[in-house]
Amino acid sequence: MKIVSMLLMLSLLATSCVKKDDVAKVLKENPEILADAIKANPVQFLEAIQFAAENAKKEMAKKREEDEKKKFEEAFNNPLEPQIRKDEMIRGPKNAPITLVEYSDFQCPFCQRGFNNVQALLKKYGKNIRFIYKHLPLSFHKEAMITAQYHEAIRLQSEEKAWAFHDEIFKDIQRLRMGEKFLKKIAKKVGANQKRIDKDKSSAAVMNRIKEDQAEAAKFGMQGTPGFLLNGIPLRGAYPVSEFDKIIDRLVKDGKIKLN
Repeated sequence: MKIVSMLLMLSLLATSCVKKDDVAKVLKENPEILADAIKANPVQFLEAIQFAAENAKKEMAKKREEDEKKKFEEAFNNPLEPQIRKDEMIRGPKNAPITLVEYSDFQCPFCQRGFNNVQALLKKYGKNIRFIYKHLPLSFHKEAMITAQYHEAIRLQSEEKAWAFHDEIFKDIQRLRMGEKFLKKIAKKVGANQKRIDKDKSSAAVMNRIKEDQAEAAKFGMQGTPGFLLNGIPLRGAYPVSEFDKIIDRLVKDGKIKLN
C-alpha cells in the first residue's frame, strides 16, 4: 500500500501544480481517494506496482554488485593473515605461491562441495598451490566436533593418515550419522592406531588446536562453512572453481604472485 500511495502521489505531482505536502495531507485525511483510485484502475495500479518492484530489484542487485566489488578491492589491498603453525598440515609444496586455507565442518554438505572444488584446484594448479585445512565444526552438526577430534588425533600419529582420513570422510559424509562406529572404521582403513586415538582425541593438544581454528575463523568473519582464504582474500561459501580462478588471475595480473 505504501508503494501505491507513492505512485499516486507521483501521478498527482506530475499532472498538476500541487505541493507534495498537500498531496500527502489529502491522502492521509481522505484514504478513500486512494481506495477509489485503485478500484477504478486496478490493472494500471498492478502494472505500476510490478514495474516499481522490478526496478527496485534491479537497483538492489546493482547495489549488491557494487558493494561486492568494493569489498573485493579492499580484500586485495588488505589481505587477511591466517596463522600457519610450525606443525601445520600442508598439502602441496610449502613454498607454493598460492595458499588456500579452508575453515570447514566435516558434516556440512556444502563443505563436501568445497572439498570437491579444492581437489579440482589442487589438480589444476599443481605445484603452484598449497592447501591448509582448519576446523570450524558447527554446533548443530552432531558428529562434526568428534570427527574433528579424530582428525587431529590421527594427525598426531601421521599427517599422511590424517589427510587420508580427511578425504575418506568427505567422500561419504552421510555415514557420519553412524557416529564413532563409522569413524573407527575409517581410522582403521587409513591405518591409524585406535588406542592412541582414544587417548588423544579429548586431550588438551587436540581440543586447543580446534579452538584456535574456531577463534581464527570467528576473527575473519567465517560464521558458516565452508570459508576460504586464498592468499588472504576471503570467499565465504562453497563457490565454484571459477571464482577462485578469478582471484588467482587478478593476483597474477597485479604481479603479487608468479605461477611456475
